[in-house]
Amino acid sequence: MSQSADSLSPPASSSGMSRRALAIIVAACLISLVGFGIRASFGLYLEPMTGDRQWSRETFALAMAIQNLLWGLGVPVAGAIADRFGPTWVIAIGTVVYALGMIGMSMAESGLLMYLTGGLLVGIGVAFTAFSLALAAIARAVGPSKRSLALGLGTAAGSFGQVVFSPISQGLIAGYGWDHALVIVAVISLVMIPLAIVLPRSGGQSSGEAHSDQTLKEALGEAFSHRGYLLLTVGFFVCGFHIAFIVVHFPAYIGDIGLSPMVGAYALALVGLCNIAGSFLSGAIGQKFSKKSALSAIYFARSLVILFLLMAPATETTIYVFSIAMGFLWLSTVPLTSGIVVQVFGIKYMASLFGIVFLSHQLGSFVGVWMGGFIYQQQGSYDQMWWAGIFLGLFAAAVHWPIDEKPLPRLSLAPDAQATGVR
Repeated sequence: MSQSADSLSPPASSSGMSRRALAIIVAACLISLVGFGIRASFGLYLEPMTGDRQWSRETFALAMAIQNLLWGLGVPVAGAIADRFGPTWVIAIGTVVYALGMIGMSMAESGLLMYLTGGLLVGIGVAFTAFSLALAAIARAVGPSKRSLALGLGTAAGSFGQVVFSPISQGLIAGYGWDHALVIVAVISLVMIPLAIVLPRSGGQSSGEAHSDQTLKEALGEAFSHRGYLLLTVGFFVCGFHIAFIVVHFPAYIGDIGLSPMVGAYALALVGLCNIAGSFLSGAIGQKFSKKSALSAIYFARSLVILFLLMAPATETTIYVFSIAMGFLWLSTVPLTSGIVVQVFGIKYMASLFGIVFLSHQLGSFVGVWMGGFIYQQQGSYDQMWWAGIFLGLFAAAVHWPIDEKPLPRLSLAPDAQATGVR
């Protein structure tokens, strides 16, 4: 791998880290842990909820697909507001909507109500508490020399949430029923409100960054004229397809092959546990080496891991080996993808620009979740979805390879050198 452009960045303004910066990082990590952890456990509700309501899997899958779509559409909006005014009120309001959506899910007795609560409300709530906002807060709290590793830390926190909430949610479902479990988890989610108060009250640039008078409109124009940004956006669609399909349908797939529901819970927890290490590792790799090359390698490896699942015997051991391997590759794309965005375009509009890339991720999530339910309903099997995941992984590996990840010259430093046209 070639040397990363992070090594060309100016040093951080100080050798140490202030208590304020440390508090922001801790609060952002906890928000990522709770928000993403709860969302990652929704697949555990598929079988008990559809069984009680006598819905098809496609009904539940469409609600989750709507949720992912609203999540994706909402993130750029939430990012733009947070870039301007800071993330505190954005996350606080999002938390309330998130909790109301989950409570609504627990009472939904028709597919339409499920789409409005678990789809629309939860989707908006997740968007306005998204880990992309937490990552932007973390990126502003540290200098460029530590940024990639810090983004890995924030991503790992979300994965640890999956480790925590998968067995907790399954235990609540088994002990109190899926409807009461949703209400209990909704109450737990409210802890994000006091955590949001710790985050910066305003957006903008961080210390150690070159000053820029660039407007959001100019930043968007610059990004959409950059070929690497477009390729990054297309490639992140595949990440969403993989993750959302697995999160929602993997527990049901495990039940289909004759294994117990707790195997599904443990499998999701294993994915989250291993992704803690995977996120740290990808952050460390991105700090020293080419981020685009690492992304190509991750997507190629995902295809191999899915192929293993299809070819190996359908046993607990196979499920756990798959979960461990996929866990290392799970959200390891996030610190690298967000890292390329901030490396090329700077920190000022990171939440907005990464939010648009993340919208592509969520479009992939919509397709992955809904298509999984549709194909299962038509064929009684997920085999075609697994094969689609293999081919899309190979496609993403190819798409990331030609990305130009060199930083753009800033307007205030070199007005005449500002790039124009397609890169």
